[in-house]
Amino acid sequence: MSTETQHAAAGTDGTATGASGPHSASSGRPAGAAGVTPVAPERRPTLRFLEEIRTIAPVFLDTEVDMTPVREHRAEARAHGTRYSTISYVLHAAARVLAAHPEANAAIRGRIRPVVARYPSANGKITFDMTVGGRRVVRSAVLPDLQQAGLDAVQAGVDRFRTGDPETMPEFAPARMLQRLPWPLGQLAFRLGVRPLARRHVTVGTFAVTSLGHRPVDGFFSVGGTTITLGLGRTADRPVVRDGALAVAPVMRLSLTFDHRVIDGAEAADVLAEIKDALESFTTGDAA
Repeated sequence: MSTETQHAAAGTDGTATGASGPHSASSGRPAGAAGVTPVAPERRPTLRFLEEIRTIAPVFLDTEVDMTPVREHRAEARAHGTRYSTISYVLHAAARVLAAHPEANAAIRGRIRPVVARYPSANGKITFDMTVGGRRVVRSAVLPDLQQAGLDAVQAGVDRFRTGDPETMPEFAPARMLQRLPWPLGQLAFRLGVRPLARRHVTVGTFAVTSLGHRPVDGFFSVGGTTITLGLGRTADRPVVRDGALAVAPVMRLSLTFDHRVIDGAEAADVLAEIKDALESFTTGDAA
């Protein structure tokens, strides 16, 4: 019997009864008590991920990005039948910045004798809101070698996972396996898959990007299991000052969470500032 099933059995059948209040005749639970059931298998990958990242020492930064150049580029592309998502611009810009900051494009392992791996490729982990087994869950995918990918290639990768079926795509096979395994075996399998530094950039990525910009969320902070995690809020028209005059511009809140075990605040601030600059100065030539 799995751990969660044991807990569920104790909560459902082993609830103490007494004279302190009314009880359900059918279950023995106090009348009106919530039912206790095992965690849905579809949520097990998320729980294992959250357990694994407890060792991270997160610190949070954020900034505002004037998305006028990005909005103009998107509008021009749309007029020619091409659609780009905001997350693709951020992946495109962040990968080039991370490739220039090898100390941040890295991962750490170990407590007694910690070691750090610095990766030559910038692999972006992205998260998706998906439905698996009729249940709404988060699934993630890694796009490799983004430091040399053009915007079209980045968008193609995003679209492939966004429109793909998580119950059949081979990239989501590990998540499907974790759903089936008993809890202890699943935890072991997850650790074997993500902890070795030699392949962590493939299984976890070297940086993560997650977005809630499609909802009325201005900003949020996430820990993606990588040294750098970027969080995208919505892009909304806001007042800005340009050349001493008040104007209105599309502004996006961009957050950066960094693992303080790997880098310090100055390095993280440089990364955030350079991503901001890249987005605010984006041109058609940058898309290549």
